[in-house]
Amino acid sequence: MAKFAKWIGGGLGWAIGGPIGALLGFAIGSMVDETQVKVVRGGQGTQGFRHRTTSSDFTMSLLVLSAAVMKADGKVLRSELEYVKAFLRRQFPDSEVQRLLPVLRDILQKDIQVREVCAQIRYNMEHPLRLQLLHYLFGIARVDGNVSSQEANLIEQIAAHLGISPKDFASIRAMFYKDPHSAYKILEIESNASDAEVKKAYRNMAVKYHPDKLSHLGEAHRKAATEKFQKVQEAYETIKKQRGMK
Repeated sequence: MAKFAKWIGGGLGWAIGGPIGALLGFAIGSMVDETQVKVVRGGQGTQGFRHRTTSSDFTMSLLVLSAAVMKADGKVLRSELEYVKAFLRRQFPDSEVQRLLPVLRDILQKDIQVREVCAQIRYNMEHPLRLQLLHYLFGIARVDGNVSSQEANLIEQIAAHLGISPKDFASIRAMFYKDPHSAYKILEIESNASDAEVKKAYRNMAVKYHPDKLSHLGEAHRKAATEKFQKVQEAYETIKKQRGMK
C-alpha cells in the first residue's frame, strides 16, 4: 500500500493519537509509515504544547465526525455518502479519495464516542477550523433535504463539545435554515440592532470567517471556507437592502 505520508501529502500530527487514532485503528495503522510521518501520541501534544493542525488532522477529524452524523438517525443514506465523496474529491485526487473511502467505511462500522473525539479536537484544533467542521456537518445533514431530530441534536451536541458558542452555532445554522431573521443570526445580532451595530457586526464576522484563516491547510480547504464568508456578505447585503442602508 502506498505510503501514508505520500498519500495525505503532509503527514499526520495529533489526530493519530487519542480517541480519533483508536477509531481509525487498523485502517490507518496499515497505511502509516512512522519512519516518514511524525506522530504525536495521545492526542494532546507534548508537555502541553498544541501542535498546529495539518490538512491531514483536519481530514481525519472530518471523517470521524461525518460518520457520527451519518449514523445519527440509525441509517446511512446514499445521498450522505455521495456528499462526503464529493467533498473529498474537491480536496484530493481520485486515487487518494479511493484510499480515504475505506477509512470512512471502517469508521462507520465502529461505535463513536463523540464527546471524547470532540475533546481531542477541541484541545488541538484552532477555533476557525472547528467552525469549518461544523459548517461541513450541517451540509451533510441537509444533503437529503430532511434533517432528522437525531441529526440536529447530535450536531448541537458536537458544537458544544467543540467549544463553539451558542451564537457561533446559531450563525452557521442560519446559513442552512432560512427564516425571516436568518441574516441577523448569521451576523450574530438582533433584528433591532442599529445600522452602526449592523456594520460593526459585519466587519467582525468577516474577520471571523475569512478564508485566509484556513490557508495553512492548503488552497483546497481555503476555497471550501469561502462559502461561509460569502454567506456573511449575503446576509449583510440582505439587511442593507431591507433597511435602505448605504
